[in-house]
Amino acid sequence: CGISVCKGQTYDYTSEMQALYNAIQRHFYMQDSGFYKEHAVREKEDHAVSYLWPLCAMIQATQQMEAVLPDRNYMNQIYQVIEKYDDSAAPSAGYDSYPGRFKREDRYYDDNQWIGIAAMDAYKRSHKKRDLEMGKKICRFMLTGLDTVSGGGIYWREGDKNTKNTCSNGPGIILLLQLYQATHKKSYLTTAMEIYNWTNAHLKAPDDLYYDNLNVVTGQLGKYKFSYNTGTMLQSNVYLYEVTNDGRYLKEAGQIAKAAAGYFLAGGRFRDDLWFSAVLLRGFEHLYRHTKDPVYLKEFARCTNGVLEKDKAASGLIGAEKAVNLVNQGGMLEILARLAALQQKGAL
Repeated sequence: CGISVCKGQTYDYTSEMQALYNAIQRHFYMQDSGFYKEHAVREKEDHAVSYLWPLCAMIQATQQMEAVLPDRNYMNQIYQVIEKYDDSAAPSAGYDSYPGRFKREDRYYDDNQWIGIAAMDAYKRSHKKRDLEMGKKICRFMLTGLDTVSGGGIYWREGDKNTKNTCSNGPGIILLLQLYQATHKKSYLTTAMEIYNWTNAHLKAPDDLYYDNLNVVTGQLGKYKFSYNTGTMLQSNVYLYEVTNDGRYLKEAGQIAKAAAGYFLAGGRFRDDLWFSAVLLRGFEHLYRHTKDPVYLKEFARCTNGVLEKDKAASGLIGAEKAVNLVNQGGMLEILARLAALQQKGAL
């Protein structure tokens, strides 16, 4: 199986990206209400509209699509949908997991962070004030979830003080470092280092992957290993290398990447769901910018080609037998957009 060729099939990731985006808009976006739905074919337990999490996937995917096709504007629509989830409640404005006009639910720090990271990625590319302000807003909200229980770290969600998770600390480090790069405000770097040190002390596994969470009440570790958790800590190390020029962080990123590829891409198949895998790809792609070694990108492309070959439906969506939910369509869209950009640059 080659880089962008699998069993004789060559994939143009840009055209695959555009086709999937059009299928998502066709099957998930509800023009009358301006919301997305959770599944292409509504299921019995579905809510009226999607949760925020799939929009976290879509805003990053559309941000990356604009990097591939810079004359297009894909993000505006997603921004408009996300604003329907806005909640200005104390202690700081953020976004609800479900729009309050239907039913107010909890605010998740990681859901907000994914949006902030996508906004800051867009800001680095196009320097729109809107994106920087979104990053700052999300950062203010997420820092209300940071305290000194168990020595530091950010909780998973606002209404639950039981666990501190890699999925709320890894992205928190990234967002702080993005803001530091954009503003050079020292407090962003200081806080990022504190969270980085806490996460490594409490959630790093001996095999260079990352556990899911620490229960701060019982002291028990949730030892599940997911690709997005390892992916954010991989990327955190690359960002730290960029802002400190300390080679130890790049070396650490390389060790994490090797472990992640061996575990999450084994046998040419994704171990995890598509969106989790997309977050891992961010780390591999960021590391590649400094090492210029495409080995992990090639492995990732091989897994992606397998999905395109075996799991693409006639509708254009991913899910040959049953279309997966919007979050994983968004994950695949981001994957295709990142691989398209790499293909444009000749990295694949």
